[in-house]
Amino acid sequence: MPTVTQTKFNLYSQNLATGKINFSSDTIKVALTNTAPVATNAVFADITEISAGNGYTAGGATVTVTPSNSSGVEKLSGTNLTITASGGSIGPFRYLVFYDATQTTP
Repeated sequence: MPTVTQTKFNLYSQNLATGKINFSSDTIKVALTNTAPVATNAVFADITEISAGNGYTAGGATVTVTPSNSSGVEKLSGTNLTITASGGSIGPFRYLVFYDATQTTP
């Protein structure tokens, strides 16, 4: 079974607290990378994305995120994501990066 490691970007909590991230109205995307993200990444341009083509779109795929709260614990659920290779292969990639595509500055 693969090991799952999560890296939370340093600005994430601040952006939530100041309303820069709005899961109801912002465009949330999932991008693929083969370079490990680091906590100091602040914007999507800080990520080394895999090359677009063969079914993978530059910037990643849009997902719908639904927040819910139970007993003070916030949970984010998203739509299933399927990327189908067409005309060649996609990748390689090792990491998924969830990001707010509406925000372009920290």
